[in-house]
Amino acid sequence: MALLPHSRIRCHWSLGAVLVAAQLGSWTLPAQETTTEPAATSEPFRTVEVQPRTSDTAIASRLTAILEATGWFLNAETTVEEGVVFLDGQTTDLKHKEWAGRLAANTRDVVAVVNRISVVDGEVWDLSPAWEELRNLGTESLRSLPLVAIGLLLLSLTWLATKASARVSSSLLGRRAMSPLLRSVASRAIAVPVFLLGLYLVLRVSGLTRLAVTVLGGTGLLGLVIGFAFRDIAENFLASILLSIQRPFNKGDLIEVAGFTGYVQSVNTRSTLLMTQEGNHVQIPNATIYKKTITNLTANPKTRCEFGVGIGYDDSISHAQSVALQVLKVHPAVLDDPESLVLVDNLAAATVNLRVLFWMDIAKHDRHKVRSAIIRLTKRAFDHEGISMPDEAREVVFPSGVPVRMIQQDKLVDSVTHEAAPRPDEDHQAASESEGGLDSEADDIAKQARSSRTPEGGQNLLEN
Repeated sequence: MALLPHSRIRCHWSLGAVLVAAQLGSWTLPAQETTTEPAATSEPFRTVEVQPRTSDTAIASRLTAILEATGWFLNAETTVEEGVVFLDGQTTDLKHKEWAGRLAANTRDVVAVVNRISVVDGEVWDLSPAWEELRNLGTESLRSLPLVAIGLLLLSLTWLATKASARVSSSLLGRRAMSPLLRSVASRAIAVPVFLLGLYLVLRVSGLTRLAVTVLGGTGLLGLVIGFAFRDIAENFLASILLSIQRPFNKGDLIEVAGFTGYVQSVNTRSTLLMTQEGNHVQIPNATIYKKTITNLTANPKTRCEFGVGIGYDDSISHAQSVALQVLKVHPAVLDDPESLVLVDNLAAATVNLRVLFWMDIAKHDRHKVRSAIIRLTKRAFDHEGISMPDEAREVVFPSGVPVRMIQQDKLVDSVTHEAAPRPDEDHQAASESEGGLDSEADDIAKQARSSRTPEGGQNLLEN
């Protein structure tokens, strides 16, 4: 093996030592930076291009200019000696200080970095970020003005198309004699998709694609949430639609539902308004109306009324039945078809109870008045025919009579039975003055309903 000259060996050793030292410096110092990079500078640094064998002054000038350009540092100063960079200044964020150190370490011809930048607290009332955001917002607003103008134009056209579709659909459905509520619901069901499609186009043109997808995707979810939150309201609304379609009653009908009896005044999207025969307004939720049993007393104007009467055991039952039936036949408010009946109901302690049944037109006559008149006339006819009506609780009947003798002046004197003073003949008219006639009170109640304050407004679904 040939030996190299001593001077050449020493030269190679010196050069190797310098290279090793430089390599160690470039490996050791950057390895100390362990913090994560900020989001704005997450991409790896590119090597800062400086002319080969750049002087320390050029490196310092280049790094100082970069630090000042960021605006993150105060009193930024860079000093370079023999390839070693000294960073001085202040910053309000530790991430900015670490970024400056990595920047200097990745600069060509830099051997080592001494980062002396201090981190200080920012001002309490530092509004510079807010002003920066406002400037950015203003710039973006100016850029989006043409899109906003086009979006407003499309929105106007969408609104006009929605109104036109609702009007056309309502006109077409109106030819089928549908209820106002059903026409309104159907026209809105047609108009809503038109509006949603137009809104989607407006958002897409305005550059809000994600919002457009969210609007279309969230429509069903929003409807579900609203359905749970307003379940009772939705239930009453659906019930009002079904009532307006099926029409179990009309305005002015006398109905019995949910324990109330009254004349129907109106049906809106929430409740049904009744006016009772006592003159009171009753609002019943439509869901209750739809679920409960409805008795329509005026759908068939023929109504059967009845009452009971007791006669004595000594009286002829068939004769009493004939007398009561004759009263029913001659009364003008009692219908001939269906026929009236007088039936034996039961045998009580002191009476034979009869059940009198008759039919009347409830649309023309008031059943309470007619029943009162029939009872009055039946009692008068029984009295005229000598048919007794004993009291079950207090009256005791002696068929053969009870002889009574009184002692007066030591003599037995037979008692003389005095007849009761004759009573004046009762009014034999079909309706007495106290009964106020037999006409139905529906017209009077309707007048009261028109003159009184309506508890709840809204469109009457019973009116076409």
